Amino acid sequence: MSEQKAPVTLIGLGPMGQAMVRVLLNNGHPVTVWNRTSSRADAVVALGAIRAETPAEAVAASELVILSLTDYQAMYDILDGAGGTAGVALDGRTIVNLSSDTPERTREAAEWSTQRGAHFLAGGVMTMENLVGTEEAYVFYSGPKDAFEAHQATLALFGRTDYLGADVGLAQLFYQAQLDILLSSLAGYLHATALLGAAGVSATRFLPWAANNFDTVSSYLPEAARQLDKHDHPGEQAATAMMGATAAHLLDASRAAGIDLELPRAVKSHYDRAIAAGHGKDGWTALIEVIGKPSE
Repeated sequence: MSEQKAPVTLIGLGPMGQAMVRVLLNNGHPVTVWNRTSSRADAVVALGAIRAETPAEAVAASELVILSLTDYQAMYDILDGAGGTAGVALDGRTIVNLSSDTPERTREAAEWSTQRGAHFLAGGVMTMENLVGTEEAYVFYSGPKDAFEAHQATLALFGRTDYLGADVGLAQLFYQAQLDILLSSLAGYLHATALLGAAGVSATRFLPWAANNFDTVSSYLPEAARQLDKHDHPGEQAATAMMGATAAHLLDASRAAGIDLELPRAVKSHYDRAIAAGHGKDGWTALIEVIGKPSE
């Protein structure tokens, strides 16, 4: 006789939310869903999910309530609007908010939830919706350890669970840090492609070298991390002054190509300020000494 799986509620049925519902259903969990636009639930209801008519009904259906929303304000808009009984509706529930927002707003949301009798976990989903439930997917979590451990087996269905500790803001901080790398890297790739495109070079022709560059950069990171943690920036191979000259050349080339200058200007600014602060002979990791401080 198969073991009855715990029911799960999922609120927010964008592509990510729908992918999570499918994974839960495929693993035998009864799933109750709610979405502001009810028709978005049609596809997963056809697969066996239960459509709740109100947020209060959805929350009442399961101890584990997962939110996949645009931001944390959406959580307040939905749960505070549950017939004026949000405190009663959340009592004893574990809220897992997988929406994107700032670490500070995450901590505020945790306090808000705790005041209403709920346990609160924050999550940052590091995958595209088509990879949810595969070995490539992983999710950052932070918040009360006992709440995480109580539901880890269910949460692990979405991907590897990387628990970061009791500070509920850490999952969002790691999530945003990963997006910092992603967005900056993709912007760099697009800028480089535009630079070559101004000379008539196609993105397809550039692709092998761009891919090789992305692969190579990761090899720099272990030694860079050691230097960053020690604030030790040897400059024998990649001095900041030399790299700064390269940044200046990139800005000049971009200007001559007639493409957008914001990204190379920002990169050159980091090198200029590091050199002005006396790091010209240090290695490129010395840029952390100016990046880690507010801009004037």
